[in-house]
Amino acid sequence: MTQNAPSQANNRLGILLMTVTTLVFALQDGVSRHLAGEYNTYLVVMIRYWFFALFVLALSSRQSGGLRQVMQTNHLWMQVGRGALLALEICVTVYAFTLLGLTETHAIFICYPLIIAALSGPVLGEKVGWRRWSAIGVGAMGVMIILQPGSGVFSPAAVVPLIGALMFALYGLMTRYVARGDTAQTSFFYTGTVGCVVMTAIGVFFWEPIAGPDWFWMALLCCSGVFGHWLLIRTYDVAEASAVQPFAYLQLPFAAALGMVAFGETLRSNVAIGAAIVLGAGLFTWWRERQAR
Repeated sequence: MTQNAPSQANNRLGILLMTVTTLVFALQDGVSRHLAGEYNTYLVVMIRYWFFALFVLALSSRQSGGLRQVMQTNHLWMQVGRGALLALEICVTVYAFTLLGLTETHAIFICYPLIIAALSGPVLGEKVGWRRWSAIGVGAMGVMIILQPGSGVFSPAAVVPLIGALMFALYGLMTRYVARGDTAQTSFFYTGTVGCVVMTAIGVFFWEPIAGPDWFWMALLCCSGVFGHWLLIRTYDVAEASAVQPFAYLQLPFAAALGMVAFGETLRSNVAIGAAIVLGAGLFTWWRERQAR
Protein backbone atom coordinates (compact mmCIF):
# COMPACT_ATOMS: atom_id res chain seq x y z
CA MET A 1 0.00 0.00 0.00
CA THR A 2 1.36 3.43 -0.91
CA GLN A 3 1.72 6.28 1.52
CA ASN A 4 -1.18 8.18 -0.06
CA ALA A 5 -3.66 5.32 0.19
CA PRO A 6 -5.15 6.31 3.59
CA SER A 7 -5.73 9.88 2.38
CA GLN A 8 -7.38 8.58 -0.78
CA ALA A 9 -9.61 6.27 1.25
CA ASN A 10 -10.63 9.20 3.46
CA ASN A 11 -11.38 11.30 0.41
CA ARG A 12 -13.60 8.54 -0.99
CA LEU A 13 -15.51 8.45 2.28
CA GLY A 14 -15.67 12.25 2.23
CA ILE A 15 -17.15 12.22 -1.27
CA LEU A 16 -19.82 9.76 -0.12
CA LEU A 17 -20.60 11.90 2.92
CA MET A 18 -20.77 15.09 0.83
CA THR A 19 -23.16 13.39 -1.58
CA VAL A 20 -25.45 12.39 1.29
CA THR A 21 -25.10 15.89 2.77
CA THR A 22 -26.29 17.56 -0.43
CA LEU A 23 -29.22 15.15 -0.61
CA VAL A 24 -30.23 15.98 2.98
CA PHE A 25 -29.94 19.72 2.32
CA ALA A 26 -32.02 19.36 -0.86
CA LEU A 27 -34.73 17.54 1.13
CA GLN A 28 -34.51 20.29 3.75
CA ASP A 29 -35.09 22.88 1.05
CA GLY A 30 -38.13 20.94 -0.12
CA VAL A 31 -39.62 20.95 3.38
CA SER A 32 -38.81 24.67 3.69
CA ARG A 33 -40.63 25.31 0.42
CA HIS A 34 -43.69 23.45 1.67
CA LEU A 35 -43.82 25.21 5.05
CA ALA A 36 -43.08 28.67 3.63
CA GLY A 37 -46.01 28.15 1.28
CA GLU A 38 -48.29 27.64 4.30
CA TYR A 39 -46.72 30.02 6.85
CA ASN A 40 -44.60 33.17 6.76
CA THR A 41 -40.91 32.73 6.04
CA TYR A 42 -39.72 34.40 9.27
CA LEU A 43 -41.61 31.91 11.43
CA VAL A 44 -40.23 28.91 9.56
CA VAL A 45 -36.63 30.14 9.67
CA MET A 46 -36.91 31.18 13.34
CA ILE A 47 -37.99 27.72 14.53
CA ARG A 48 -35.33 26.15 12.33
CA TYR A 49 -32.71 28.34 14.02
CA TRP A 50 -33.91 27.43 17.50
CA PHE A 51 -32.99 23.82 16.88
CA PHE A 52 -29.81 24.79 15.06
CA ALA A 53 -28.67 26.90 18.04
CA LEU A 54 -29.32 24.03 20.45
CA PHE A 55 -27.22 21.77 18.24
CA VAL A 56 -24.40 24.34 18.11
CA LEU A 57 -24.42 24.84 21.88
CA ALA A 58 -24.41 21.09 22.54
CA LEU A 59 -21.57 20.57 20.07
CA SER A 60 -19.53 23.51 21.38
CA SER A 61 -19.83 22.39 25.00
CA ARG A 62 -18.15 19.11 24.06
CA GLN A 63 -15.14 20.80 22.52
CA SER A 64 -11.85 21.07 24.40
CA GLY A 65 -12.16 24.01 26.78
CA GLY A 66 -15.94 24.09 26.51
CA LEU A 67 -18.09 27.06 25.57
CA ARG A 68 -15.70 29.60 27.06
CA GLN A 69 -12.94 28.49 24.71
CA VAL A 70 -15.19 28.26 21.65
CA MET A 71 -16.60 31.76 22.23
CA GLN A 72 -13.18 33.42 22.14
CA THR A 73 -12.77 35.32 18.89
CA ASN A 74 -10.41 37.84 17.35
CA HIS A 75 -13.17 39.20 15.09
CA LEU A 76 -16.24 39.64 17.29
CA TRP A 77 -18.18 42.11 15.17
CA MET A 78 -17.29 40.32 11.96
CA GLN A 79 -18.56 37.06 13.47
CA VAL A 80 -21.76 38.76 14.60
CA GLY A 81 -22.21 40.31 11.16
CA ARG A 82 -21.71 37.07 9.25
CA GLY A 83 -24.10 35.20 11.57
CA ALA A 84 -26.80 37.81 11.03
CA LEU A 85 -26.16 37.93 7.29
CA LEU A 86 -26.58 34.17 6.91
CA ALA A 87 -29.89 34.21 8.79
CA LEU A 88 -31.25 36.94 6.53
CA GLU A 89 -29.91 35.15 3.43
CA ILE A 90 -31.81 32.00 4.43
CA CYS A 91 -35.00 34.08 4.66
CA VAL A 92 -34.41 35.47 1.17
CA THR A 93 -33.68 32.05 -0.33
CA VAL A 94 -36.64 30.31 1.34
CA TYR A 95 -38.87 33.13 0.09
CA ALA A 96 -37.44 32.54 -3.39
CA PHE A 97 -38.56 28.89 -3.15
CA THR A 98 -42.15 30.09 -2.84
CA LEU A 99 -41.79 32.44 -5.81
CA LEU A 100 -39.81 30.33 -8.29
CA GLY A 101 -39.66 26.82 -6.86
CA LEU A 102 -36.63 24.72 -6.01
CA THR A 103 -35.41 24.16 -9.56
CA GLU A 104 -35.03 27.74 -10.77
CA THR A 105 -33.95 29.09 -7.37
CA HIS A 106 -31.05 26.64 -7.17
CA ALA A 107 -30.16 27.18 -10.83
CA ILE A 108 -29.64 30.88 -10.10
CA PHE A 109 -28.25 30.51 -6.58
CA ILE A 110 -25.48 28.17 -7.78
CA CYS A 111 -23.60 31.20 -9.12
CA TYR A 112 -22.46 32.20 -5.62
CA PRO A 113 -18.95 30.63 -5.94
CA LEU A 114 -18.36 32.84 -8.97
CA ILE A 115 -19.38 35.91 -6.96
CA ILE A 116 -16.95 34.86 -4.23
CA ALA A 117 -14.19 34.49 -6.81
CA ALA A 118 -14.93 37.93 -8.27
CA LEU A 119 -14.96 39.66 -4.87
CA SER A 120 -12.05 37.76 -3.30
CA GLY A 121 -9.60 40.19 -4.90
CA PRO A 122 -10.95 43.53 -3.65
CA VAL A 123 -12.26 42.13 -0.34
CA LEU A 124 -9.56 39.65 0.70
CA GLY A 125 -6.65 40.81 -1.44
CA GLU A 126 -6.44 37.46 -3.24
CA LYS A 127 -5.11 37.32 -6.78
CA VAL A 128 -7.71 36.66 -9.45
CA GLY A 129 -6.08 35.86 -12.80
CA TRP A 130 -7.52 36.23 -16.27
CA ARG A 131 -8.56 32.58 -16.44
CA ARG A 132 -10.78 32.91 -13.39
CA TRP A 133 -12.13 36.23 -14.64
CA SER A 134 -12.99 34.45 -17.89
CA ALA A 135 -14.82 31.74 -15.95
CA ILE A 136 -16.69 34.43 -13.99
CA GLY A 137 -17.72 36.08 -17.26
CA VAL A 138 -18.91 32.77 -18.72
CA GLY A 139 -20.83 32.04 -15.53
CA ALA A 140 -22.49 35.47 -15.73
CA MET A 141 -23.59 34.61 -19.27
CA GLY A 142 -25.12 31.40 -17.90
CA VAL A 143 -27.07 33.39 -15.32
CA MET A 144 -28.31 35.74 -18.05
CA ILE A 145 -29.50 32.73 -20.06
CA ILE A 146 -31.50 31.59 -17.03
CA LEU A 147 -32.94 35.04 -16.28
CA GLN A 148 -33.60 36.00 -19.94
CA PRO A 149 -33.59 39.77 -19.27
CA GLY A 150 -35.24 41.80 -21.99
CA SER A 151 -37.49 38.92 -23.05
CA GLY A 152 -41.18 38.61 -22.48
CA VAL A 153 -40.70 35.71 -20.05
CA PHE A 154 -38.40 37.52 -17.63
CA SER A 155 -39.78 37.57 -14.09
CA PRO A 156 -38.61 40.20 -11.60
CA ALA A 157 -38.94 37.46 -8.96
CA ALA A 158 -35.85 35.84 -10.48
CA VAL A 159 -33.80 38.64 -8.91
CA VAL A 160 -34.64 37.33 -5.41
CA PRO A 161 -32.41 34.20 -5.50
CA LEU A 162 -29.71 36.33 -7.15
CA ILE A 163 -29.81 38.62 -4.10
CA GLY A 164 -29.63 35.50 -1.92
CA ALA A 165 -26.57 34.29 -3.84
CA LEU A 166 -24.87 37.67 -3.37
CA MET A 167 -25.61 37.60 0.37
CA PHE A 168 -24.28 34.05 0.68
CA ALA A 169 -21.16 35.00 -1.26
CA LEU A 170 -20.52 37.89 1.16
CA TYR A 171 -21.06 35.46 4.03
CA GLY A 172 -18.49 33.13 2.45
CA LEU A 173 -15.96 35.96 2.11
CA MET A 174 -16.50 37.01 5.73
CA THR A 175 -16.05 33.38 6.79
CA ARG A 176 -12.71 33.24 4.94
CA TYR A 177 -11.64 36.47 6.61
CA VAL A 178 -12.42 35.39 10.20
CA ALA A 179 -10.76 32.01 9.54
CA ARG A 180 -7.44 33.87 9.60
CA GLY A 181 -7.78 34.32 13.35
CA ASP A 182 -10.61 32.07 14.58
CA THR A 183 -11.20 28.32 14.57
CA ALA A 184 -13.95 26.65 12.57
CA GLN A 185 -15.68 25.73 15.86
CA THR A 186 -15.80 29.40 16.86
CA SER A 187 -17.26 30.45 13.51
CA PHE A 188 -19.84 27.66 13.69
CA PHE A 189 -20.83 28.78 17.21
CA TYR A 190 -21.48 32.36 16.13
CA THR A 191 -23.30 31.21 13.00
CA GLY A 192 -25.89 29.35 15.06
CA THR A 193 -26.25 31.58 18.11
CA VAL A 194 -26.26 34.97 16.39
CA GLY A 195 -28.63 33.69 13.72
CA CYS A 196 -30.95 32.42 16.44
CA VAL A 197 -30.98 35.80 18.20
CA VAL A 198 -31.61 37.70 14.95
CA MET A 199 -34.42 35.42 13.78
CA THR A 200 -36.08 35.36 17.20
CA ALA A 201 -36.03 39.18 17.30
CA ILE A 202 -37.79 39.21 13.92
CA GLY A 203 -39.88 36.05 14.00
CA VAL A 204 -41.75 36.65 17.27
CA PHE A 205 -43.62 39.49 15.56
CA PHE A 206 -44.80 37.11 12.83
CA TRP A 207 -45.91 34.21 15.01
CA GLU A 208 -48.95 32.33 13.79
CA PRO A 209 -50.56 29.07 14.90
CA ILE A 210 -49.17 25.95 13.24
CA ALA A 211 -51.57 23.16 12.36
CA GLY A 212 -50.97 19.84 14.07
CA PRO A 213 -49.86 17.86 10.98
CA ASP A 214 -47.42 20.62 10.00
CA TRP A 215 -45.50 20.19 13.26
CA PHE A 216 -44.29 16.92 11.74
CA TRP A 217 -42.85 18.84 8.78
CA MET A 218 -41.38 21.46 11.12
CA ALA A 219 -39.71 18.73 13.18
CA LEU A 220 -38.42 17.11 9.97
CA LEU A 221 -37.03 20.48 8.85
CA CYS A 222 -35.19 20.98 12.14
CA CYS A 223 -33.85 17.43 12.30
CA SER A 224 -32.71 17.47 8.67
CA GLY A 225 -30.93 20.78 9.28
CA VAL A 226 -29.05 19.41 12.29
CA PHE A 227 -28.30 16.13 10.50
CA GLY A 228 -27.09 17.96 7.39
CA HIS A 229 -24.70 20.16 9.36
CA TRP A 230 -23.43 17.15 11.30
CA LEU A 231 -22.77 15.33 8.02
CA LEU A 232 -20.96 18.38 6.66
CA ILE A 233 -18.74 18.52 9.74
CA ARG A 234 -17.98 14.81 9.41
CA THR A 235 -17.19 15.31 5.71
CA TYR A 236 -14.50 17.88 6.44
CA ASP A 237 -13.23 15.77 9.35
CA VAL A 238 -12.40 12.79 7.14
CA ALA A 239 -11.50 14.39 3.80
CA GLU A 240 -9.71 17.33 2.24
CA ALA A 241 -12.05 20.22 1.50
CA SER A 242 -10.61 20.61 -2.01
CA ALA A 243 -11.40 16.97 -2.80
CA VAL A 244 -15.07 17.07 -1.83
CA GLN A 245 -16.06 20.64 -2.76
CA PRO A 246 -17.10 19.88 -6.37
CA PHE A 247 -19.64 17.36 -5.09
CA ALA A 248 -21.44 20.13 -3.21
CA TYR A 249 -22.89 21.07 -6.60
CA LEU A 250 -24.98 17.88 -6.47
CA GLN A 251 -27.51 19.84 -4.44
CA LEU A 252 -28.67 21.45 -7.72
CA PRO A 253 -29.78 18.23 -9.49
CA PHE A 254 -31.13 16.79 -6.22
CA ALA A 255 -33.23 19.89 -5.57
CA ALA A 256 -34.36 20.08 -9.19
CA ALA A 257 -35.47 16.43 -9.14
CA LEU A 258 -37.34 16.98 -5.86
CA GLY A 259 -39.01 20.08 -7.26
CA MET A 260 -40.23 18.23 -10.33
CA VAL A 261 -41.38 15.10 -8.48
CA ALA A 262 -42.89 16.62 -5.33
CA PHE A 263 -44.06 20.03 -6.54
CA GLY A 264 -44.71 19.47 -10.24
CA GLU A 265 -42.07 21.98 -11.35
CA THR A 266 -40.78 21.95 -14.92
CA LEU A 267 -37.23 22.38 -16.13
CA ARG A 268 -37.21 24.95 -18.91
CA SER A 269 -34.54 24.52 -21.56
CA ASN A 270 -32.94 27.92 -20.89
CA VAL A 271 -32.67 27.06 -17.17
CA ALA A 272 -31.01 23.71 -17.91
CA ILE A 273 -28.54 25.26 -20.39
CA GLY A 274 -27.76 28.25 -18.17
CA ALA A 275 -27.31 26.09 -15.06
CA ALA A 276 -24.94 23.77 -16.94
CA ILE A 277 -22.83 26.78 -17.99
CA VAL A 278 -22.76 28.20 -14.45
CA LEU A 279 -21.89 24.78 -13.05
CA GLY A 280 -19.03 24.32 -15.53
CA ALA A 281 -17.68 27.79 -14.79
CA GLY A 282 -17.87 27.13 -11.06
CA LEU A 283 -16.00 23.84 -11.35
CA PHE A 284 -13.31 25.53 -13.45
CA THR A 285 -12.96 28.27 -10.84
CA TRP A 286 -12.59 25.64 -8.10
CA TRP A 287 -9.93 23.86 -10.21
CA ARG A 288 -7.98 27.10 -10.70
CA GLU A 289 -8.07 27.83 -6.96
CA ARG A 290 -6.75 24.34 -6.24
CA GLN A 291 -3.97 24.73 -8.82
CA ALA A 292 -2.90 28.02 -7.24
CA ARG A 293 -2.29 26.40 -3.83
